[in-house]
Amino acid sequence: MSKHDEDIIDERGDSRLGEDPRSTATAGPVQIHPVDLGHIHVPTPVMLSPMAGVTNWPFRVICEEYGPDGLYVAEMITARALVARNPKALRLCRFAPSEKIRSLQLYGVDPSIVEQAARIVVDNNMADHVDLNFGCPVPKVTRRGGGSALPWKTDLFTEVIHRVVSVCGPAGIPVTAKIRVGIDHEHETFLEAGHIAQEEGCAAVTLHARTTAEYYGGHSDWSRIGELVERLDIPVFGNGDIWGADDALAMVRETGCAGVAIGRGCQGRPWLFADIKHAFEGSDERTNPNLGQVCAVILRHAGLLTEFYDGDERMAVHDLRKHIAWYLKGFPVGGTTRKAFMECENIADVKRVMDALDPQAPYPQRIIDKPRGRVRYAKKVHLPYGWLESRTTTHEQRETLFGDDPMDVSY
Repeated sequence: MSKHDEDIIDERGDSRLGEDPRSTATAGPVQIHPVDLGHIHVPTPVMLSPMAGVTNWPFRVICEEYGPDGLYVAEMITARALVARNPKALRLCRFAPSEKIRSLQLYGVDPSIVEQAARIVVDNNMADHVDLNFGCPVPKVTRRGGGSALPWKTDLFTEVIHRVVSVCGPAGIPVTAKIRVGIDHEHETFLEAGHIAQEEGCAAVTLHARTTAEYYGGHSDWSRIGELVERLDIPVFGNGDIWGADDALAMVRETGCAGVAIGRGCQGRPWLFADIKHAFEGSDERTNPNLGQVCAVILRHAGLLTEFYDGDERMAVHDLRKHIAWYLKGFPVGGTTRKAFMECENIADVKRVMDALDPQAPYPQRIIDKPRGRVRYAKKVHLPYGWLESRTTTHEQRETLFGDDPMDVSY
């Protein structure tokens, strides 16, 4: 979840979720097969979804160590920032030597700028796979016509994909697209967007089965994933409400999707990828570490983040704070201890707070396979003026959209 949306949207907590009417206990085998994206072979089509502020390479490495040979996608890179050689953008483009497939996600509205960013990726051998973000519902993105707002403008959507595929294709780099159902249920775009992505040369599409208006609230509608699977020849990855391995099995069983994409479900729980690997292998084995084992993961995460920040422990531990809150969810550690973790300034501080914990405390049963991350509901969808009046952009709209955007360059 990106940080810049926090003052725009309401936090209501998990209590609004209720029980998911879908049953994940349906019996029967689940068939999932390797997926080929161009020359890239994905043995188990399980994807770590890009999450701003979360999926930098330290977290990706931990997830990949637990999980199957899938796709572990870097957090969204703003095309204009990459073109401007923004230091933070360049840092986010880094991959660890152990990462098997280097997957990078690009975001942008101006087709020319996104094409330039793709050219930088190709010329500098920065990635093996490029994903395009058309699924972000954050108001700061959609009010610029980006993310999940962009597929409404079919000319702009088509042009962005066409230009990126034209650059990446000859270099053997497959391009995929992440989309949502639509802006709202009166302005759905996913079937048309999926078809355009396929026709323009995308190797696969990921569908988050919510609209922009639904944000991350309520329940995603997996039936829409099934609809898209029926309409397309390219692989469709399903995304939304996969909180445990049984959810991944249920999504594949119910929709026929070629693979699953995991977002908030793995926050503070990278071992979810091990559970999903076991589930697709037909095993009931699940990973429920005790508090001592979780603390060991936290310390490993801290060490990798220190390397990510070029040895700066303070920056690493500040980044780690949100992850610690997720790692400790459900454990009886107390508010004072949680506050102490949030005040840590280096790894020694983190270790000192950990020493007061009971390493034998079992993994909390009440949070297993339950929703994670903050559940947020948008007050309204923020779009450029007159955005819904037409499915194509006017000259005036393009001039407005393609102007300088400080957010794009400065992060």
